[in-house]
Amino acid sequence: MNLADFNELDAAAAREWLLVCLDVPRWAEAVAAGRPYSDVGEVEAAMTAASATITDAELEQALARHPRIGERADAAKHDAAHSTREQSGVDPSVGDTAARLAAGNAAYEQRFDRVFLIRAAGRDAEQILAELDRRLRNDDASERAETVDNLREIALLRLEQAL
Repeated sequence: MNLADFNELDAAAAREWLLVCLDVPRWAEAVAAGRPYSDVGEVEAAMTAASATITDAELEQALARHPRIGERADAAKHDAAHSTREQSGVDPSVGDTAARLAAGNAAYEQRFDRVFLIRAAGRDAEQILAELDRRLRNDDASERAETVDNLREIALLRLEQAL
């Protein structure tokens, strides 16, 4: 698909396509309603603006589509093809990576009551673990903002790959 194809989709098809980028219906509707876009930068700006108002319930819904870092995506619940590609730099079979990721994920979930999410594309396990350790020291508001920002980064990455 290219930008012209995206602009020509009917509203329902555009919404469904956008939900793969970020599973927040209100967000997808807002971005789809901004069509036609003249360039990808306009789409990215609309995606960023719409993500600024993600509610707690929307955040929870969006996170449900993402597996834990280092775990295999469940095709029935997650966007498995995207998640597998995005986490390709993380090999849990190397050294103690799996144990460190499991411990970090557990600590994060206990601390923030949600799955740890990071734009994993372009990062290896050590970089992700360093970010996980750093983010565990965030206060709740700062961490929520970082989580939403990472959701936005993932959505933009998926958009760029698709277009």
